[in-house]
Amino acid sequence: MYLGSVCSAAMEVVWPTRCVVCDEPGELLCDSCRNSLPWIEQRLACPNCGAPFGRLTCTECDLPQGGGWETRSCVCALPLEGAGRALAVAHKDAGERRLAAVIAAIIATSLDEAATLPATDGSARFDANETDAICFVPATPEAFRRRGFDHMEAIAKSLSSFLGLPLADVLAREDAKDQRKLGREGRKANLEGGVMAIEDVTGCSLLLVDDVLTTGTTVRACTRCLLEAGAADVTACALARSW
Repeated sequence: MYLGSVCSAAMEVVWPTRCVVCDEPGELLCDSCRNSLPWIEQRLACPNCGAPFGRLTCTECDLPQGGGWETRSCVCALPLEGAGRALAVAHKDAGERRLAAVIAAIIATSLDEAATLPATDGSARFDANETDAICFVPATPEAFRRRGFDHMEAIAKSLSSFLGLPLADVLAREDAKDQRKLGREGRKANLEGGVMAIEDVTGCSLLLVDDVLTTGTTVRACTRCLLEAGAADVTACALARSW
């Protein structure tokens, strides 16, 4: 333990921790950037897909015209630009694993706000007391090989600790390719049959965690898989949302 502490201190001298947003030395997310995070206001966001400003009429999921997603509700913390993008990229692509706890804390903050607002079914968008477990969108085998870790499992573990909920590793992906370079239709085709439930989720109310929500294809496919496996309902949450 002593040697590890010495090595960590030496690493800080040679490669000091820097803010992933502004590059200032000191913390992974400095006070200035943390205090100026561009939060998505949950009272204005679509309760169904998490898109900013979609509470009344959502251009992303077509709510309330009947295009609602399979999720019971969806809560996203930041827009996928600036700080939101920097945090996501630094964690999963630059390998800054210490960001898992930071990202989880940001998601937990937005879930706390969403807990005071109604979902489309009239109940709270998130209620920890009504949630049985946290699960996560699993990495593709290709992404896992490239990164060497499942970035969403790390975030989900931290979020599990913050919320006091058990972590359930219930989803797996087989032959799906990395989604990042695919369009909406490509993502949909890529996930057909590529997600499976590997544990019993019958009757469970689950919180599904992802880092970035773009078209919603991945979260929706995972939600359908969980519901088909017997889950009672699925609430989704993510660090960042594009629209």
